[in-house]
Amino acid sequence: MSASGAATAERILVGLMSGTSLDGISAAAARFYDDAHGRPVCELLGYTHREYRDDERTRLEEAMQQGTARDYCRVQADVGDWMAEAALGAMASAGLVSRDVAAIASHGQTLWHEPGHSTWQVGDPARIAERTGCDVVSDFRARDVAAGGQGAPLVTMADCLLFAHDTHWRALQNLGGIGNVTVVPPASTHAQGGMQAVRAFDTGPGVVLIDGVVRALYRGLTYDRDGIIAASGRVIESVVQQALQHPYFAAEPPKSTGRELYSRDFIARFIADSEAAGAEPADVVSTATALTARALADQYFRFVPQPVQDIVLSGGGAHNPTLVRMIEAAFATPNGRDGAPPRENGARVCIFDTLYFDGEAKEAVAFALLGYLHLTNRAGNVPGATGARGPRVLGSLTPAVR
Repeated sequence: MSASGAATAERILVGLMSGTSLDGISAAAARFYDDAHGRPVCELLGYTHREYRDDERTRLEEAMQQGTARDYCRVQADVGDWMAEAALGAMASAGLVSRDVAAIASHGQTLWHEPGHSTWQVGDPARIAERTGCDVVSDFRARDVAAGGQGAPLVTMADCLLFAHDTHWRALQNLGGIGNVTVVPPASTHAQGGMQAVRAFDTGPGVVLIDGVVRALYRGLTYDRDGIIAASGRVIESVVQQALQHPYFAAEPPKSTGRELYSRDFIARFIADSEAAGAEPADVVSTATALTARALADQYFRFVPQPVQDIVLSGGGAHNPTLVRMIEAAFATPNGRDGAPPRENGARVCIFDTLYFDGEAKEAVAFALLGYLHLTNRAGNVPGATGARGPRVLGSLTPAVR
């Protein structure tokens, strides 16, 4: 039900998401309506991915480190154009025209995210509205930050409303550039206040570190396709253990991280530490993959006491079989540490695609949902996950020309 208590009609939205991996823009067209209990229902209609060209990716990486006012002004406009291209691609894949779409919900591209203070996503919504002829909802994170929250994770609401299991606790683990988890109680408990028990936070690197070392060490490659490189190397345990000592992993949730931590300098230091320990290029990739898996398991053992029965992986990392195998192995090692006391953990690791739809579309669908909630005047944040003072309607509306 909407805030006014009236039933909501079906609406089609296009969600746009570009994450810290800088691989490109995911765009998903989805139909939403509320069921008899007032819970949103989603049907994926179309999905596309607009890859960043090498020069575009370089511009974004440089903007995250330094730039002039002119640089930032131009990247804001140009990313808006790239976002519009992605939206039009998703609309075409679903056979939609502008009059069919209630709004485009654009996350934009994060240039800087400073939890507790400020957050900045570029991608001019006016350019998107002009090029697509659709209303645009954008700038979702800023309101949560203004309300004292981390501004992340925001996919939590979709995890709760669209992907919770009916009868048991579930962990929905995204492996985009940054790893983030939402631990959700059974959907059957939500009406009785169960959503207040939701726990969500960034677990550390998703594929940002793996992709970064591949790009640095293998000319012409942007990621480790199918985890083949990592599978051919050896893990440098000392480097993994050293990296796990970073203060972020000991910090209590709610917490979030991004490229402000996993920067080019961080990646260069990781490579140098690995090479100093005798690593060949494949060993560096294998070690980065192992760190990603171990960090994830470490965060669950530290901060997820709920009786999770399945861990559902999505994002680009879910399609890396070596990473998935290392995650399964990390959960089989008590507390992720040698010599630690055993802990029962019966959770099974599974892939989002086998339960719902193409997991690559999941985060774009999540922002389409946030756009739907904005249009129906409902909160898009989960305060228990972000740390905000309370629920807030997220995003700002840029209307199209009618």
